[in-house]
Amino acid sequence: MDIELRGAAAEDVAAVLAFWQLAAEGTNRGGDDTAAVEALISRDPGALLLAVRDGEIVGSLVAGFDGWRCHLYRFAVHPARRRQGIGARLLAAAEARFRGFGGRRADAMVLDDNTLAHHAWAAAGYVPQEEWRRWVKSL
Repeated sequence: MDIELRGAAAEDVAAVLAFWQLAAEGTNRGGDDTAAVEALISRDPGALLLAVRDGEIVGSLVAGFDGWRCHLYRFAVHPARRRQGIGARLLAAAEARFRGFGGRRADAMVLDDNTLAHHAWAAAGYVPQEEWRRWVKSL
C-alpha cells in the first residue's frame, strides 16, 4: 500500500470537506467550511495532514500547535481503509511535528459517543481526561 503523507494545499479543500463528510464524525456541528479550511492552510500549511493514495484522500488529522499546546482534530480514516496503519502513520507524523516545535503533550478532541475513535486513541496511548469538559462559544 503506497500512502503519501503530506500537508494539505489550497487545491485540496473541496476534497478534504467531502472526505470529512464520508469519514469523520461530528461534521454537522458547523464551522467546517471552505473558508475555515482555507484559513487553516494559509495560517499553518503543515497543520492539516493528509494521507493520500492514488490521488484520493484516505486519512486526515489536524495537528495544530498554538505555541503552548499541541492539539489534534479531525482524525479520520476512510471507512474502507481502516485498520491498515494509516491512522498510526498520521498520528506518528503529528507527534513528530509537535516534538519539532518543542511540544510536550498532545490533546485530542474526541466526541463522547464516538466509541470507534475511543478505541483508536487508546491503541495509540491516549487516555481520556475525565476531569475536563470542553466549553465553547460560537463567535
